[in-house]
Amino acid sequence: MKALSDTIKSIAVVLMVVFLAVLSGMKLMKVQIVGGEDIVDPKKYGPDAITYTREVASTRGEIVDLRGNVIIANDTRCDLVLQKAFFPEDLSEGNKTLIAVYNALAQRGYEFKESIPITKDSPYVFTVNDPSEIVEKLNLNVYATAENCIDKLISDYQISEDYSEEEKRIIAGMRYEMLAKDFSLSNDLLLAEDVDEDTVVDMKEMSNFYRGIEAVDAAERVIVRGDILPHEIGTVGPIYAEEYEELKEQGYALNDVVGKSGIELAMEKELRGESGTEEVTIVDGSIADIQTTQETVPGQTVMLTVDGAYQLKLQGILDGFLKTYGYYKGNKVNKGALVVLDAKTGAVRGMATAPTYNLKDFAENYDALLNAENSPMFDRCTWGQYLPGSTFKTITATAGLNEGVVSGESSFVCNRKYEFFGQPYQCTGQHGAISVRRAIEVSCNIYFYEVSRNLGIDNITKYAKLYGLGSSLGLETGDAAGFLCNPETFAERGQPWYIGYVIQAGIGNQDCGFTPLQLANVACTIANRGKRYKPYLVDSLYTYGSGDLTYKTEPTVAEQINLNKEDLYDYIIGGMIDASHNVPVATYSLSNLGFDVAIKTGTPQTDMNDLSKQNSVFIGFAPANDPEIAFAGVIEGGEYSKYMIRDIILAYQECYGLAGVEPTAELPPENRATTTAVSTTTVTGQTSAVTDTTTTAAAAAATTAG
Repeated sequence: MKALSDTIKSIAVVLMVVFLAVLSGMKLMKVQIVGGEDIVDPKKYGPDAITYTREVASTRGEIVDLRGNVIIANDTRCDLVLQKAFFPEDLSEGNKTLIAVYNALAQRGYEFKESIPITKDSPYVFTVNDPSEIVEKLNLNVYATAENCIDKLISDYQISEDYSEEEKRIIAGMRYEMLAKDFSLSNDLLLAEDVDEDTVVDMKEMSNFYRGIEAVDAAERVIVRGDILPHEIGTVGPIYAEEYEELKEQGYALNDVVGKSGIELAMEKELRGESGTEEVTIVDGSIADIQTTQETVPGQTVMLTVDGAYQLKLQGILDGFLKTYGYYKGNKVNKGALVVLDAKTGAVRGMATAPTYNLKDFAENYDALLNAENSPMFDRCTWGQYLPGSTFKTITATAGLNEGVVSGESSFVCNRKYEFFGQPYQCTGQHGAISVRRAIEVSCNIYFYEVSRNLGIDNITKYAKLYGLGSSLGLETGDAAGFLCNPETFAERGQPWYIGYVIQAGIGNQDCGFTPLQLANVACTIANRGKRYKPYLVDSLYTYGSGDLTYKTEPTVAEQINLNKEDLYDYIIGGMIDASHNVPVATYSLSNLGFDVAIKTGTPQTDMNDLSKQNSVFIGFAPANDPEIAFAGVIEGGEYSKYMIRDIILAYQECYGLAGVEPTAELPPENRATTTAVSTTTVTGQTSAVTDTTTTAAAAAATTAG
């Protein structure tokens, strides 16, 4: 008998799945009234038939890396919902259905997830600091208590005294969820996600007695590679009440999901696609006919500019460096960032930040990640703002040469000591008579103090802006503007401005802050001799399924520095090539790669009360004579960051190809205990809300070494 019962149940499951496939086209359907309820042809269905139009959600597009490896994909799951079209209008009957469904789900291990911000047990209290949303929804006065809210729900929805206190609270919570989620023909009420086949069959049997229960196929976002650019990929989540007013005008339903951060947000329109519509006819409480009135258009596949294999290598280079050089003067060093750009286009080829996280861990460990030490959810590549230190000298050199303050051959004398308006400053070396190329190589402070004094802060600011500093670069996922060192910025920040700050600004060691993305863009601009590209993350778009190219990002020139001296960059790049020969450790040498590399380093002090505290910064590009790659890196509270440059270049050569060498690397399996794909959830993950703890203040008399 049991075998027969199991056979019958299996047949029922198959029939039900077939029915759902036909009914919903294997997509989650949203119901939306268009022009109200219309009487259909009485000759066909009778005078009591009604028809309405409902939305059919499109399939969200995938996100893939530059080689087509899938990072974010889609799957389907079976959800149980209540549908307004069949739910009892009588409040008493509706309450009876709700408690029966709740209990049936609980018996099968599923819990109805409510959002009412009130404790489950009496005496009831609010679980949020600001209960104004529920108070307003229930039309209560601002002084209403949690008890008042529950009583109002019980009264409004005629929840009988025959129910126990626990049952009344359950029904009240479900009724509030229906109110909060705008339960209507256009918005089903989610009862349980990802239910198993046996539960589907059992609950469908209940629908014979409790109308409105339905099983639907729901789209599910799946993280295939959570270890590749988690900050930039971003998340999807539910539509909140404050968003709904705007989004519903764009055709969203309240129980849709929407991009919340990263590419998922930035490319929401392209990824979402276009919903379709169906006309549904109901006769005697049952669906009699469904007609497609508008086909769905799936979202497009978004291809990134980043090779996933290189991204993993880049993150490994950063993490490995922090393990090897994890202490500086007794302090733990565990924070940093690396950015790599295509020097010919500005395309982002890799961005590593530490600490980081795996996107697969995001949903279950959101609070832990958000509150973790050193903020792993904070993207230091695009939102960390750092003193540039001596890397800024390349900008001061550009200004000095282009404005005619110095020539390539003119020199100043460096005797280590320097005085400016009665204040003493110093250099890290004693360089004698020194010109610009040598000054860049050895990072002579006194040479650049003199150039800065003659330029003035207005010219320093002018060229900093030409290099893209002090404003967002326009990356699709967003990036910080940073802030410049000048009287205007200091006034905005409520800080006093002193004349000595002029020369400190010229060596990048006075209060200013730039992102590693901006610093990499500076390197890219030097590589292109004054042509600044806009960095971008999206390489192209493709039709979902067919793979037909629909859009290709073209490089955008954001700025062209007008050169008064044609040979200006010969001196700057020459000095940077010379600097690349000063990596003392053979393991990290840049002199035997088969081509020249151009770099500039900096070690800005980060604490005006403790000048031993510093960051380690570098910028550069390669090959120096025909640049293909531009890069920047920051290590917070450490030193020797330039020791990563060789590995950055070699890994790039392996994954993208460089200097005529063809790429050979492939995307490896995810280096974690589990490689199974996991679905995203409804946590928002607003990474920009994480506090940036990066220190950018510096002493007025601080010194900078290359």
